[in-house]
Amino acid sequence: MGAAGGLAAQEVMDAVGEAPSALAVVYCDQHLAVVDKPAGLMVHDSALARGETDFAADRLREQFGKPIFLVHRLDRATSGCLLLAFDREIASALGKTLMARDVEKDYIAVCRGWPAEERFAIEHPLDGGPGKPVKKPATTAFERIATCELEFPSAHFPTSRYALLRAHPLTGRFRQIRRHLKHVSHHLIGDTSHGDGRHNRAFRMLGIHRMLLHARRLAFDHPATGARIDVRAPFDAEFSKALALFGAVTDA
Repeated sequence: MGAAGGLAAQEVMDAVGEAPSALAVVYCDQHLAVVDKPAGLMVHDSALARGETDFAADRLREQFGKPIFLVHRLDRATSGCLLLAFDREIASALGKTLMARDVEKDYIAVCRGWPAEERFAIEHPLDGGPGKPVKKPATTAFERIATCELEFPSAHFPTSRYALLRAHPLTGRFRQIRRHLKHVSHHLIGDTSHGDGRHNRAFRMLGIHRMLLHARRLAFDHPATGARIDVRAPFDAEFSKALALFGAVTDA
């Protein structure tokens, strides 16, 4: 996984003790860690929590047995790579790296329809979410990895088309990938806030009940050692079931 000086995931789990609520560790050293956040788990308490009491941040403090500093966020319904630091200095350095766009973040998504171009970008200003009405520039680059056509009636057609995408957000706005896909009518499958209910229901009939957005990869220069960290979070069972619809996908 291109992470010099890091511990193997199993070694980390042995070191911190594996509990039922433990998050899978993708990479860890004395300065920072990347964990695999499951879909459905909120990262931290916020106005969107609505009475929730289970948060990734709380689990991780208990799991590692020391303070943790979240470097970025993932939506509750999004799974995958979550970056954290073990002290403020490293967290600050990583935050500056993020602001400078020197962290590579790749997401895998499933959307309705077939985007016309294999590679395309969406530039569309977005607000900051509830209570933050000011819109700021937002850009997401996309790559169409694969397509499929399923026997679900859609509008005036007997079938429905879907695409497997790699998304690379160049900015970090609230629900950016989800809202950008909605903006071009290629709604993210499983997104109950910005998606298309008809297509969401079709995938639930296949046993896929989650939102199909996964933070697959993080790559960045380690702020303490300079080593290149390049890690990937595996797909869960439901996401893997969705991937199977696209046949033999080798580069997701």
